[in-house]
Amino acid sequence: MSSSLPFLFATGIENSYPTIAGGARIDQMDKCGHYARWEEDFALVREMGLDALRYGPPYYRVHTAPHVYDWDVADAQMYRLRDLGITVIADLCHFGVPSWLGGFQDPAFPVLFAEYARAFAHRYPWIRYFTPVNEIFVCASFSALRGWWNECETSDAAFVRAMRNLCMAHELAVEAILSERPDATIVQGESIEHFHAVGRYATHQADRLNGLKHLSVDLTMGHELAPGMARFLHDYGVTSNDLSFFREKRAVGQRWLGVDYYPSCEHRVMSTGRCTSNHASAMGFRQLATQYYQRYQVPIFHCETNRVNTHAVQWLDEQFADVAAMRRTGIPITGFTWYSLTDQIDWQHALRVERNELHPVGLYDLKRRIRPVGVRYKEIIQAWRAGVVDEMPIQRIG
Repeated sequence: MSSSLPFLFATGIENSYPTIAGGARIDQMDKCGHYARWEEDFALVREMGLDALRYGPPYYRVHTAPHVYDWDVADAQMYRLRDLGITVIADLCHFGVPSWLGGFQDPAFPVLFAEYARAFAHRYPWIRYFTPVNEIFVCASFSALRGWWNECETSDAAFVRAMRNLCMAHELAVEAILSERPDATIVQGESIEHFHAVGRYATHQADRLNGLKHLSVDLTMGHELAPGMARFLHDYGVTSNDLSFFREKRAVGQRWLGVDYYPSCEHRVMSTGRCTSNHASAMGFRQLATQYYQRYQVPIFHCETNRVNTHAVQWLDEQFADVAAMRRTGIPITGFTWYSLTDQIDWQHALRVERNELHPVGLYDLKRRIRPVGVRYKEIIQAWRAGVVDEMPIQRIG
């Protein structure tokens, strides 16, 4: 399969680090053994034959105070990735902030984070790809609407403050990164969500939720907001100056929309307002990602997916078949990612509680033994490079 578009096969080191109620920090790199085994993990990336790694040091450990950074936390790992020739998609803020900040409600966060992004880009000048803030919609929802992470708020007002601060931080960081690396590519990672109304009485609520899901990308990419969203933001303190800032387009021609997709990304909305994960009538990745592409008209990077090991190989086959089909239709797809390199801990609970339970979704288990999905991913990579992807049998989930 030939194309003038770049195409990166990637994985990631799962590096979420939110705090939960009571103040405990759930650091996935700690719980999954990466801090102790990072050299082995990077060797596994090479063993897989991957092009790229979504990776970033723990923001809360590096940014130790305003304008103060502890680069000893990150230097050895970043230099080793450079020496190994692994393309880094630098993940700068993944669901958490340093404890000295007031969560994502803190008005100082955007400016201070942008300074961190500038310092990071200056220190590691060989890095070209950046995800400044990961999954803004999910982060704002879980931190300020559902009450699970960080500030643990549960109101529209807190959600809007978090959304505004996260989007402002992202765009100020984009400007800061480009000041150090003018040719940087911004890979904005977002969970692509959809809310399906179950019955006509649920339509209004589903429309509202579908407007909210687009807020993060609409604001950061200068896109027209969904109906009613400008008023909603204004009612909770987003100023006209803020909206003018967001209407400006930055990094034009240098953005990819990194789309993260799981079965839980599609939801059924009942007339009572209750939402549940939707498995029976979901649109699926191809249709939903195509809608996002049509809305934003920037290249799509398949940034994240997984399923537990019993379904993983079939899910990988289906996801990759959708990506290959979209690329054949002319949609600019720039890569595919199975996330993450190793199994995770407690993500089946959305990290909202600390149970230390295995979530077996990695290419490798936590003893660094390859899983069947890792073997299959290697086969797909090899077939793609040999130009015979279309000849591979695809396993379907029944």
